Amino acid sequence: MRSLMAEVPQHVRKFLFRSTDTRNSTSSECLEVLIPEVVSPSYGMYTWPCAPVLAQYVWHHRHSFANRTVLEIGAGTALPGIVAAKCGAQVILSDSGQLPKCLRNCQVSCQANNLARAVAVIGLTWGVFTPELLHLGPVDIILGSDCFYDPAVFEDILVTVSYILEHNPGAQFICSYQERASDWSLEHLLHKWNLSCSQLPLSSFDADATNIADSNLPGSHTVHVFQITRCPNT
Repeated sequence: MRSLMAEVPQHVRKFLFRSTDTRNSTSSECLEVLIPEVVSPSYGMYTWPCAPVLAQYVWHHRHSFANRTVLEIGAGTALPGIVAAKCGAQVILSDSGQLPKCLRNCQVSCQANNLARAVAVIGLTWGVFTPELLHLGPVDIILGSDCFYDPAVFEDILVTVSYILEHNPGAQFICSYQERASDWSLEHLLHKWNLSCSQLPLSSFDADATNIADSNLPGSHTVHVFQITRCPNT
């Protein structure tokens, strides 16, 4: 019991996504998401600025997410995946199979949003071909929020993403990335793993603001969103 209590997040943040049809003021839509997190920021237990930005992308494109199968990798507190599930997607949340506390936090986020029975939580360790990865069913969209936080994991992420995209023609990886060093680059790894990348302007999905979903993004940051797909066979 003591170990379970130690994993219970100490704080709950509320995110409120809104959309209003400017042609008809009565057709506004609103989505509230509750995200439990640990107050002391640690990698998988805190909602970093990339997460609201990626969640805003999902919310903006919510109608195209309905009835799609979505996998979030490195989910942590799972804000983008929870938004996708509330928008009608069939969602699988994943984090490292070696980090049970992060997987538990995904489950707690699902429970906080009444999605415990609707969303699967699995262990997927980047760069490792576990049964969970090999037996993964069809996927339409992969989401990743701030996964590229350390160059040491860049290739492991892209190995996993490349494998999933290869087995799901037409699928795409949408990821948000917080710029931490100007000399970090994915270009050579994208080429190595037969992937192509395009940047998605934040203004195209109303994420070019410091306050997203009624949540101030902490600290100084520059967030980018990319779409990564499998290169056509030549």
